Amino acid sequence: QQEKEDLQGKLKLREHLSQTASKSEATPAPSKNIDSEMKQLQCKLKNSNTEFTKQSTTIKSLKKQVQEKEEWIRELQAKISQLERDLAMKRHLIEDLRSRLKAKKENQKTSNETLENLERKVKALAEDKKASIDSMKQRLNVAMKEKSQYEQMYHKAKDDLEEKGLKLTKLERKMIEAECAMTELETAASQQLHGLAKQSTQALETLQKELLLTRVKVEEFKTFVKTLTGELHHSVQRLRTKIKLAKKKGEMKACKKGLSQESLQLAASILNVSTTDLYEILQEGDDEETAKTKMEFEKDKEWLQHIQKLLEAQFPFASYLMDAVLEKLNEKKKLIEEYTSLMKHTV
Repeated sequence: QQEKEDLQGKLKLREHLSQTASKSEATPAPSKNIDSEMKQLQCKLKNSNTEFTKQSTTIKSLKKQVQEKEEWIRELQAKISQLERDLAMKRHLIEDLRSRLKAKKENQKTSNETLENLERKVKALAEDKKASIDSMKQRLNVAMKEKSQYEQMYHKAKDDLEEKGLKLTKLERKMIEAECAMTELETAASQQLHGLAKQSTQALETLQKELLLTRVKVEEFKTFVKTLTGELHHSVQRLRTKIKLAKKKGEMKACKKGLSQESLQLAASILNVSTTDLYEILQEGDDEETAKTKMEFEKDKEWLQHIQKLLEAQFPFASYLMDAVLEKLNEKKKLIEEYTSLMKHTV
């Protein structure tokens, strides 16, 4: 707008100058320059007007965009407030869940304590039941003794009846009374015996089942230990065989190096055998190696017998069995190291 005002002021100045120039008697050349400048200024004025209209439209569009941005900001602020409310509700819910979890843990703790109390009560009831069974057994023994005593009394009374015929009626009454008491005692004792026998039978059946299961487990453990020791024994024997073969190969190479090829071929041709067979013939009769092998076999046999004795021995024997297995494992480890070193030297 300021540029427009400046151009309008310049245009007015040019018009005034043109008017003053037309009044004066001047040459035609300056008037032409003034006209051309006026035209230029008019063009600039038009351009400034068009630019002004463009700028005004741009300002309107920017104002509209600003309003849209403000509305969008208000919507975002509303969403943020809603999210803050949701976050507060979620925090409250999390605190509620934490308090519930704490209450659940406390309830679990109380239930565990109740379960432990119930287990203790069950153990106490089992002990009481066992004590009652023992007391019933003692009562049964007492009843049996009393029965035997009453039988002796009966026989004595019968003998007295035969000797004393005069007191027959009195003795018969006493005998009837004694028989009634005997029958009552017998019925009571038989009932008690029947109950005790039933309880004892059930307890014996339970004990027999548990004993059978224990025997099966013990047999499985013995089978496992025998299989493990047998596999360990065979593994040690295989390692010894490999070590012997490696030693023989090394000795064979050393022998081949010591003897010339021509002498070996000459001896083989004389005996009509190969050089390998000739070396094996030279290695035969090694009494020291045979004695060592026999001694190792005897040690393995003694070790297996020791394992068998431990399995058949009374408890506890786990520590002795562990020491025996560790001894054989250490022997296997040493054999593996020896075989590895022999293979390195042989290669």
